Amino acid sequence: MPQSSSNLFVGRWWVVFLRGLAALAFGGLAFAWPHLTLLTLVRLFGGFALAYGVFSTYAAVANRRPGRNRWLLLLEAAVAFAAGIVSLRAASNTVTVLIFLIGPWALVTGILRVAEAIRLRNQITGDLWLGLSGAVTIILAMILFRRNIASLIELAPIVAGYALLLGLFEILLGFDLRKMRGIRPAA
Repeated sequence: MPQSSSNLFVGRWWVVFLRGLAALAFGGLAFAWPHLTLLTLVRLFGGFALAYGVFSTYAAVANRRPGRNRWLLLLEAAVAFAAGIVSLRAASNTVTVLIFLIGPWALVTGILRVAEAIRLRNQITGDLWLGLSGAVTIILAMILFRRNIASLIELAPIVAGYALLLGLFEILLGFDLRKMRGIRPAA
């Protein structure tokens, strides 16, 4: 696989790593406190989504060199910001509201991450982790849309497990990108 540091992720490996840590923190808190009130889980998700949006925006904006196509990452950040803001403003206390906040975010973000992995497959060694993070996010959306989740006790472990997997994939991607730092693009 030809490697090049011409993609926008390589110079900001630590941003991807921080996104992974944010996902691990969210997943860990959701697992640690499965009896959280729904509003608390929605707020935790909102904080995670905003942090994810900030890190994604920084990664896209910080690499403004010619030839770097940042639109997928900026779109992913915009979706995360929207989901975070809506989640933090949600006042309802029903599982359905949480499903309709996380489900669309997960579907759009998963599709964008898979598209990023396909687009960058010849440029980074971590395309597998990027693609897997997108796939697990799409699976979360499908579970949320297809399953009749009756209670928070059923929903919390699903969301927490997803967040832990996402965090692991993001951290592994960050480590792969860190290894690529010294690789220079071919002239």
